Amino acid sequence: MAKGHRSQIKRERNAQKDTRPSAKLSYARVSVQKACFVLDAIRGKDVRTALGILAYSPRYASSLIEKLLKSAIANAENNNGMDAANLYIAECYANKGPTMKRIRPRAQGRAYRIEKRMSHITIVLDER
Repeated sequence: MAKGHRSQIKRERNAQKDTRPSAKLSYARVSVQKACFVLDAIRGKDVRTALGILAYSPRYASSLIEKLLKSAIANAENNNGMDAANLYIAECYANKGPTMKRIRPRAQGRAYRIEKRMSHITIVLDER
C-alpha cells in the first residue's frame, strides 16, 4: 500500500503520466487482426506519409484510423502546441474489445455462433 496522503499519491501518479499527444477510438467495429494490418503499415512513419498511406488503403479499418490520426494531430496542435510537420507516429496499437455474439441458423435445427469482434485503437504521436 502506498504511503502518504491521498493528494500526494495522486500528484506522484500524475507526474508519471505520458504527456505525448494521443487519440483513442473505443469500440471500433473491426477486429484487432484487421486493424493491425493497417496499423503495421503506418507505425513509425511521419504523419503526412501515414495520411497518404491511409487515404489509398482499400481496407475498411483505414478510414477509421485516418479519422483517428487526424484527431491525434489536432490534439497535438491545440493541446500541446506542437507543429504538425514535425510529428511522427510513436506508437499505434489495437486492443481487444467486447465481442457481440449472434446466432446463425444451420441445417437440421443446429445453431452456429457468429462473433462480431470489436477493438480499441490507440495512436500516440511524438515530435522529431
